[in-house]
Amino acid sequence: MFIRHEVIEKNALLLLVLSLLAVSIGGLVEIVPTFTIETTVEHVKGVRPYSPLELRGRDIYVREGCYVCHSQMIRALRDEVERYGHYSLAAESMYDHPFQWGSKRIGPDLARVGGKYSNDWHYAHLQAPRSVVPESLMPNYGFLAQTPLDYADVADRMRTNRAVGVPYTEEDLANATADLLTQANPAADQAALVARYPKAIAASGDGRTPTELDALVAYLQVLGTMVDFADTSEEQLKQ
Repeated sequence: MFIRHEVIEKNALLLLVLSLLAVSIGGLVEIVPTFTIETTVEHVKGVRPYSPLELRGRDIYVREGCYVCHSQMIRALRDEVERYGHYSLAAESMYDHPFQWGSKRIGPDLARVGGKYSNDWHYAHLQAPRSVVPESLMPNYGFLAQTPLDYADVADRMRTNRAVGVPYTEEDLANATADLLTQANPAADQAALVARYPKAIAASGDGRTPTELDALVAYLQVLGTMVDFADTSEEQLKQ
C-alpha cells in the first residue's frame, strides 16, 4: 500500500489529477444536495420579485458599483440591529442575481433604506451627496438625472430572471413597459402596479421621460420594505 502511495507522490501529474478528482467529488457531495432541498432558503411572507422599474434601478446600482461601498446585509449583532433594523433574512435576497450583500461599509448598510427617507431626499443625495450629508464621501451621480432610462428590453430582462427562478408571470411580462412607465410617473394611477407589486413606490419623475435616477430611487425605496417585521414572529413570517 505504501509503495503504491509513493508512486503517486513521485508522479506530479498523477498527483495533480487525483487531487483534482478528490476535491471535485468532495465539492459535489457538499453542493449538489443544496439544490435538491426546497427549504434551503425558506419563503417569507411579503417577499416578491422586483417591479420593472425597480429591476432596472438595480441594474444601474450594480453598474455603478454601489455594492463596493454599501452592504445590504444586517448581521444578527446588537449594534447592527439597533442601528439598521431587523437582521437580514436569506429570503430577502432570493430574487437577487447576484445578491448585493457586499463586503465593505464605506457608506451605511442599505438593507433597510427603503422608506427611511423621502424621494426628494434620495434625488438630492444622489445628485449632490454633500448637500444633505456634509461628511459624505460619495461621488455625485447627477448625470443619472440627465440620462433617459433604456427600458426597451425590460421584459427580456424579466424573462432572463425568470429563467433562473424569479417567478415573473406572463401577465407581469405583458405589462412590463406599462408598469415601468406607471411607477416612473407619480401622477399615474398606481393601482394595477401595486396589485402586481405590493409596496411599490412611485418615483418622482416628470411623467414624460423616465431617467436612470428615477429607476435607482425606485429600487432604493423598496429595499427592506417587503417584509413586515412589526409585531410578527419568525414563524408567522414564514407562513
